Parts: sequence; C-alpha cells; structure tokens
Amino acid sequence: MSQTKQQHKNRQVAIFIIWMLLWEVGSGLVQYSTLEDTESGTFVANLTKDLGLRVGELASRSAKVVFKRSRQRLQLDPQTQDLLLNEKLDREELCGSTEPYPCVLHFQVFLERPAQFFQGELLIQDINDHAPVFPDREVLLKILENSQPGTVFPLQLAEDLDVGSNGIQKYTISPDSHFHVLTRNHSEGKKYPDLVQDKALDREAQAEFSLTLMAVDGGSPPRSGSVLVQILVMDVNDNAPEFVNTPYGVQVLENSPADSAILSVLARDADAGEFGTVSYGLWQASEEIQQTFSINEVTGEIRLKKKLDFEKIKSYHVDLEARDGGGLSGKGTVVIEVVDVNDNAPELTISSLTSAIPEDAPETVVSIFRIRDRDSGDNGKMICSIPDNLPFVLKPTFKNFYTLVTERPLDRESRSQYNITFTVSDLGTPRLQTEHSISVQVSDVNDNAPAFTHTSYTLRVRENNGPGLHIGSVSATDRDAGTNAQLTYSLLPPPEPHLALASLVAIDADSGQLFALRPLDYEALQALEFRVGAADRGSPALSSQALVRLLVLDANDNSPFVLYPMQNASAPCTELLPRAAEPGYLLTKVVAVDGDSGQNAWLSYQLLKATEPGLFSVWPHNGEVRTARLLSERDAPKHRLLVLVRDNGEPPLSASVTLHVLLVDGFSQPYLPLQEAAAEQGRGDALTLHLVVALASVSSLFLLCVLVFVAVRLCRRSRPASLSGCAVPQGHFTGNVVDFSGVRTLSHCYQYEVCLTGESGTGEFNFLQPVLPKLLIEDAGREVKENPNRRNSAVFN
Repeated sequence: MSQTKQQHKNRQVAIFIIWMLLWEVGSGLVQYSTLEDTESGTFVANLTKDLGLRVGELASRSAKVVFKRSRQRLQLDPQTQDLLLNEKLDREELCGSTEPYPCVLHFQVFLERPAQFFQGELLIQDINDHAPVFPDREVLLKILENSQPGTVFPLQLAEDLDVGSNGIQKYTISPDSHFHVLTRNHSEGKKYPDLVQDKALDREAQAEFSLTLMAVDGGSPPRSGSVLVQILVMDVNDNAPEFVNTPYGVQVLENSPADSAILSVLARDADAGEFGTVSYGLWQASEEIQQTFSINEVTGEIRLKKKLDFEKIKSYHVDLEARDGGGLSGKGTVVIEVVDVNDNAPELTISSLTSAIPEDAPETVVSIFRIRDRDSGDNGKMICSIPDNLPFVLKPTFKNFYTLVTERPLDRESRSQYNITFTVSDLGTPRLQTEHSISVQVSDVNDNAPAFTHTSYTLRVRENNGPGLHIGSVSATDRDAGTNAQLTYSLLPPPEPHLALASLVAIDADSGQLFALRPLDYEALQALEFRVGAADRGSPALSSQALVRLLVLDANDNSPFVLYPMQNASAPCTELLPRAAEPGYLLTKVVAVDGDSGQNAWLSYQLLKATEPGLFSVWPHNGEVRTARLLSERDAPKHRLLVLVRDNGEPPLSASVTLHVLLVDGFSQPYLPLQEAAAEQGRGDALTLHLVVALASVSSLFLLCVLVFVAVRLCRRSRPASLSGCAVPQGHFTGNVVDFSGVRTLSHCYQYEVCLTGESGTGEFNFLQPVLPKLLIEDAGREVKENPNRRNSAVFN
C-alpha cells in the first residue's frame, strides 16, 4: 500500500517537471512593454503577426493567454485576436519598490490542435507618480556632546514607490556649519542619508539643532519630501527608554467624569541607576491636550482632566515621552477615540424673522430657521413641529432648513399677537428636545370703520347758557390700531341749508366734546337735530355718523305779563260794582301770561293791597276778582286793588296790576267822574251842572276808546302772522299767548269800548260790546245770560 502511494507521488512530480519544462522552453519568445496606469482595453500587440501565423489561425487553434501564478492581466480580442490589457496595471502593486528593474510579467500563449507554446514577457514601465515620503514629519536625533567630528549618524530613510530614475536620487539638508549629509547607496540599490558631524559639539553653547532633510527623486519634474530633524545634544547616556506597547489605543465615553483613569503606559530603560529611572510626560502636547489629559510621572497612568466632547473632538493622538535620569527619552503614542452619547439637545437658529405681518396679507414667510444636533447617528436625527391650533404651516426646505408660513390671512381684531413655539426633538435614548418661542405681531390695516357708542345722542342744555358751554360729548371707537384708530370728529352739513349750525354748535375734533357757541333761547329754539361724523386717519379713511338731538331746557327768564287790565293805557280802567252785588260776585278777571314753559309758566294770583281788605278776594289760580261779602252803605264809593301775579319758577318772578273799582247803585245810575264822587252828597240843585260834566267825561272816554280801537286795529295789521292778530303791549312776547292747562290764562287779546250817554232826567252807562273774535263774543253772550246782574262788568272767557 505504501508502495502505491509512493508511485503516485512520483507521477505527480514528473508531471509538474514536464509542465515547467514546457513553460520555460516554448516555441519562441515575444516581449512587449506598457506604461503603468494604462487604461484597461489598451492595445498591446498583434500576436498573429508577431508569432508569424496566418490570419485567423489563432482563433482556429483556440489560442489562450496564460499567466503564471497571477490573474489574467492580458486578453485576446475575440474579433481581431489582438493582445489587449485586461486591467489597469500598477507597477508598485505588482513588483513593489524593490529591484529587479524593470517590472516584468511572464505569460504564455498556448495553441491547441496541434499544441504549441509561445513564451511572452510584458514589461511594465514606471512613471513618476509617487513622491518620496519620510515615515515621520519630525525626527529627533540625540547626539552625545562628546561625539567627535566625522562621526556619521544614520538618518531616516525616505521611501519612494517609484524605481529607477523615478526613485530617490539624493538627499539634501539645510546648510549648517556643524553637519552635512551624505547620500549613500544601499546594498539593495536604495539610497540612504547619513548625517556627518563636521565640528565638535558643546551642549552648553547650543543644546539643539533644527535641520530640514529633503529627499529628491529623478523624475521629470522631480518630486521631493522633507522631514524636520531635531538634534538634541545630550550628556553621555547610551540607552534610551522604550515603551513596551506603542501605539496604545483606547475608547472613552464622552460623558466620562473628570479625573477618570483611561489607561496606564509602561516604558523600560536598559540602563541602571539614575539613567535607568523613567519618568513619564506628554511630549509636544498642544494646549487642548494639556487641558484634557494628565499623566502620572511615576506610574504612567493617564487621566481625564475635564469631560470630553465628541461633537468637538472625536479622537486624540497623544504623544508620550519616557525620559531617563540621563536625559535620554523614548517616544510613544496613545490614540484615544471618543464614543458619542446623546448629551446634546437639538439646536435651533433663526436665520430670518418677520416680527409684524399685515393682517390681510396672503401666504407670508414668517421665519426661516435651521436645526442641528451635534450628536451622531440616531442621536443626531431630529423631528421639528409647532402647535396644531395656529394658522401657520411648517415647511421643510432643504437639509435642516425650515420655513414658517401663514396658512391663511390673519385678522388683527380677532388676535393681534401669536406666540409660536418650535419643538425639536432627537431620536436618541433618552430623547432630548429643544423649544424656541417667537412672537409674531399682526399689523393693522384700515379695514374697520369707526363705530359710535350710540346711534343717536340726546343732549340737554338750559337756555341763556354762557358762550362756549360744554353741552355733552359723542364717542366712537375703531377696532383698528395706530393711526387707523385715531379718530377725528366733525359736524356734518345739515339737510336744511338755511340752518346756521356752525354758529350754534361746535365739536372738538379730537375728543368729540360738543360746545354751545352762543346763548340759546328756549322761546326761539326748543330742539335742534344735527349729525356728527367720525373719520379715522387710515388710508383710505373710513367714517361713520350719528344723530344728535339737542334739547333746550326752559329757564325762568320771563316775568308774568298782565294782559288785562292794560297798564299802559292813558287812563286807568275802572270796574263798576253794583251795591246790590251778592257775595262771590265776579267783578273782573286779571288776565296774565308767561313766556316760559312748564312750571315756570304756572301763574298764581294774590291780592296784595286793597282799600277795604275784607271786601274783595282774588282766586289764586284763575285771577278772578270777586266780592267777599255784601256791600253796605258805609263802604267807600271807590276802591283801589293791587293784585300780584307770580310764576312758579325758581326763583319766582312776578308782576303787579292796579284795579280801580267804583261802587254804583245800579247800571241806570249816571256814571260820575271820580274827581266829583266826594261832592255827590252836596249836590242838590246843581244836578244839571253835574250832568253836563258827566256827559263831557263820557264823551272824552268814548273818544279815547275809539282812538285805542283804531290804534289796536292798525297794530294788528302790522304784526307778523306769528302773532295771530293779537297786539301784545310793550312787545314782551314774540309768540302767541298760550293757554296753559290748569292756569286758565287767556290765549286772546281783548279790547273794550266804554261810553257814557245821558238823557234829560236820568243818566245811564251804555257798555259797548268788546271788539273780540267771534268765539269770544259768543262766550261773552253766554256769560251775560248766566249772570244777568253782571251787565256792567267786563266779560271774559
């Protein structure tokens, strides 16, 4: 059994050797070349021509391109059978940066029917696509101060992935009197720099040097790389500390508390004693690293000095230094990765804000803002929203920008201000959210007309007011704001052009207060109606109007006026009273009127003074003068009565009238002049003389009555129609004499004619009918029928 296995192994080895011989010994060798980074599908060669075959023979013999221990870099065009690149070739990837040069890929062209092999080589030519690169940006070189001139210090070797003339050709260093650089050829064909000391060093004079080492390749154009060489002149110490594990790597949560331990580092020094004692520190640490981390000089433990912030710095590269007692040091690195936690609430930044929006504006952009979350992953994903009960819509624009837009026109009168709260929450665990509120004012437009508090106002003012008296005010409101709500009041033109409203009333344009410009007279004007307007100061202006009724209140400014008996007659009127008159006999009636109204015109009558106080009485309500008792022979033949007429105003006003009463035996008794009444008892035989005198007196009185009658007639014709034909003495009243209910004053004027006639033997008074309107005459006749004994008295309505 073991023999069979051995034979099988021998057979496999023989087959492998035969295949290798066929690979190495082909029918011929073809060589091609191409530049690296040439695109796939680029033409390489015409195999049919190069191999000396007939056209189409490659296809008929099923030609194949075979690479040894690599994937297919070349392919045959199915149509033309040309050799093409199958992929882009990278010389540095295929052959590396080491020699031999050039980079050659071996392949074989295999033909079937009959079998035949052709050896091929593809030369990949280098291009200068890489610059020299030093492993570090900065090199620290420590040189003992006792080193001698001519001492050579190897420097860091730069690496250039290109080869040949495109590789590194030389090294240069910034000029310095103490050092220069030599470019040497390595046994492997690479060039490396050596730093040569030219002068002796003195650490106390100059403890360090900073030189720039540059590597230059031979490409066209040439490329270069540089490194900073820091040279520290050290005391003699032949072993520097070395970190056991470098670089170190650690992950730290960003919410780790301050003074948390991160890790501990360890460095060893082969020296002993003071030169082998290692102390730890941060090396060339930035201010940020110094403020964030601290290292224990003895134990090498690294701790946090403050909390980390993933959103600010995601990782730290902390360079460490382990220094021995002799001044030598070793370098190490710690890479600290900060792990994010959801410790940042979303942020909202307002980019644009319109603080006031016209109430009638259509869709309007109120605000544009941006949201962001400094966390990452789900901790940084956000949702933005506003309350649902607002007439606003939140629209996302692009990325994390949002626009707040009005959904419909606003109404300032319904709501003049909106407080809008934006709520932004992330999707972290736990969720964090941020709220930001803005205030949006709705600016006013003039869409509301002024409105009076009442559609009509009734104002009252007492007559005889002072000029400029404040009589009241009107008030209107406007639901708008600002100038759109500032109102101006004015009087509107009256419908009757002849009414001089502006001369009676004025209105304050700002306050709406009304003033009477002049004294008003109730007897001339009892009521006045006019309209006032209120207009705002918007554009265009809106206005409204209201009705104002001004009532003039009566004042007791008119004294009673006696119509009968008339006091301005040239001769006093004498009332005749028969001695046979019964008690309560109506002697006469005092007629008076008052130009005022209401209680100011309620008149009362009072007997102030009489020749015989108990003989006569005056009724207080109607002014009737009646007898209070029977007459006697002892009563004087003539009497004088003083009657007071008073109104009911406050204070009351009054007037007085004097009545002359003559007692007669009967209406057939001749009327004797008053101046002869005292001598009546002494008459005797001189009766004829007395009759003559009486006749002359009656004739004179008749003539006087006729003249008065004519004068009254002429006066009635000349009075305006408003007086209704009544002649009012002394011009006290401008209107008709009104009959007030309950006072029983007269509404007509009376005129009487009294004449005396005499016949032989007897004398008799004949009273003419009063010159009255028809109605008064009828009333007088009715009064005579009811009181036949009063034929000698004046008849009143």
